[in-house]
Amino acid sequence: MTRSSPSVLWFRRDLRRGDHPALLAAQDAAGPGAAVVPLFVFDPALWEAGGPVRRAWLAASLRALDEDLDGRLVLRLGDPAQVVPQVVREVEAASVHLSRETNGYGVRRDRRVRAALQDLRDRDGTGWVETGTPYAVGPGLVRTKQGEPYKVFTPFARAWREHGWPTPAPRSDRLDVLDLPSDDQARRLLDEALRLDGLPQLPPAGETAALRRWREFREQDLPAYRQDRDRPAIDGTSRLSAYLKIGALHPRTLLADLAEETGEGAQTFVTELAWREFYADVLHQQPASAWSDLRPALAQLRYDDPEDAVLAWQQGRTGYPMVDAGMRQLLAVGWMHNRVRMITASFLTKDLHVWWPVGARWFLDRLVDGDLASNNHGWQWVAGTGTDAAPYFRVFNPVTQGEKFDPDGDYVRRWVPELRHLPGASAHRPWDQEDGYSHDYPRRIVDHAEERREALERYEAAR
Repeated sequence: MTRSSPSVLWFRRDLRRGDHPALLAAQDAAGPGAAVVPLFVFDPALWEAGGPVRRAWLAASLRALDEDLDGRLVLRLGDPAQVVPQVVREVEAASVHLSRETNGYGVRRDRRVRAALQDLRDRDGTGWVETGTPYAVGPGLVRTKQGEPYKVFTPFARAWREHGWPTPAPRSDRLDVLDLPSDDQARRLLDEALRLDGLPQLPPAGETAALRRWREFREQDLPAYRQDRDRPAIDGTSRLSAYLKIGALHPRTLLADLAEETGEGAQTFVTELAWREFYADVLHQQPASAWSDLRPALAQLRYDDPEDAVLAWQQGRTGYPMVDAGMRQLLAVGWMHNRVRMITASFLTKDLHVWWPVGARWFLDRLVDGDLASNNHGWQWVAGTGTDAAPYFRVFNPVTQGEKFDPDGDYVRRWVPELRHLPGASAHRPWDQEDGYSHDYPRRIVDHAEERREALERYEAAR
């Protein structure tokens, strides 16, 4: 490999400059007097499949990265198997650098791109270099003593902690970037994604915003995180999931800082990061579980297709205040508190008896942090078809869940204006109040007690 040749850095789920091993490898490969081509490819297969919120968040994050690169991020549109070799030919690059992808589509896409580069490698010695992953521990590396992947979270988390992870990669403050034009159509896609009507208010995008948010959370909310993380009316969560999803922040950076913390809040936060890594590992080991039941034992479970009820769920008009508050929060800001995600998912799968991919797709299209592994396996955890071994008792009561985790009713009143006249916890039971429906709040579309019995009967029959 010629040390003075340019290298291509192909950005995907790593839209940052700090703690970026592939960037450092690309810079080192280019050598003195050469430069790095920072490339992002709008892959039509992914772009068109993503919902408007995910596309807007990606576009905002790309703009922030472009600013960090002094406006020299190269945007191209097309099949990566054609675009990446074309860029290599344009600049006569000696190597292509990237963070290793581990989910099903990403692995298949990278295999095609690598094959397309084979002729160039044979002729010019073009190298393909994978360095790092979007995770603290690369999926597939944490195994049982028998060499098998883990199927249950708790032993995985224990082994994951014992395995450990590298320290953050040093930030490259000086980066020589080669000027290369972007596709006009790619620029247009980015602009259109951000101008689309009806988008929720997005958080500030980019690595600087992500690090600022982490610093604020660590200083202000981390000590009480264990107690406050289940209270949706309290701003007690990190709100970092959107940054982790897009790679504006690497979990290794967070774990390095958390190693300096001794409180229970820090330990609980590490466990939440472990859940993200566990689901990524499950998806890596079983790619088909992205959209099909992980546990075949429940393949015969009977589902319904109640279109009107699903629409009411999507719009936040089920008549159950905690469910409706969560669904309206999702529509308004592209995010939902994790406790409420579980409550709303349980309602769709257990009260309405709808197969979980219906809800998983709705969430993915509307969440700024819509991550395939975490979202879809979280849905399966609630639905009872995923990694947990005992789903039969996990039927969330949307009323008692609301009273437990939103005891003052503040979360419900924030997102359901028809109930703002009801004080305290009474907002969770408008049917018990004389004026509960005086502002046109919808009546309950199902009876939870009846649907819980029905759900358990269906699970028993499927077993």
